[in-house]
Amino acid sequence: MDTGTIQTFDPSSDSDSFRAALGCFTTGVTVITTDSAEGPVAIVANSFASVSLDPPLVLWSPAKSSKRFEHFVGSRRFAVHVLGADQRDICAAIINSKTAISDVPTTTSHCGMPIIDEALASFECNLEATHDAGDHVIVIGRVTKAHHSAGDPLVFHGGKYASLRTD
Repeated sequence: MDTGTIQTFDPSSDSDSFRAALGCFTTGVTVITTDSAEGPVAIVANSFASVSLDPPLVLWSPAKSSKRFEHFVGSRRFAVHVLGADQRDICAAIINSKTAISDVPTTTSHCGMPIIDEALASFECNLEATHDAGDHVIVIGRVTKAHHSAGDPLVFHGGKYASLRTD
């Protein structure tokens, strides 16, 4: 199998190659929702990970340069939604508008958070901690309620969306 030429570079001076190298890692696609003075807002993120089972903690990392950053870094609660392969249109709508979540089928959680209907998984969180991380902030949430179902996930690899068959 020809894997191509390995490129070695200094990531501090070649951000394009660094981004391409990071794109080799396949990630799931998540939508983070929160409430705000403007109503519910959402952001797409692929920087999601589990942190701990006991206590139940997850993390995600919004970019400081995001126009939606202020809504999420100051939020005391948020929900993380893992999107299914058939929910790419939700992802596209939210990328285009922070308030597009208002047009997405959701259920309101016990604490007023919009929960995306039919997401593969949802994690309702209270803010546990934030940590400065260069041009991003690491947001750690304590999961207070979770939901999940079977299905194929929407994934992101090499700058493109794809689906991963799980059967």
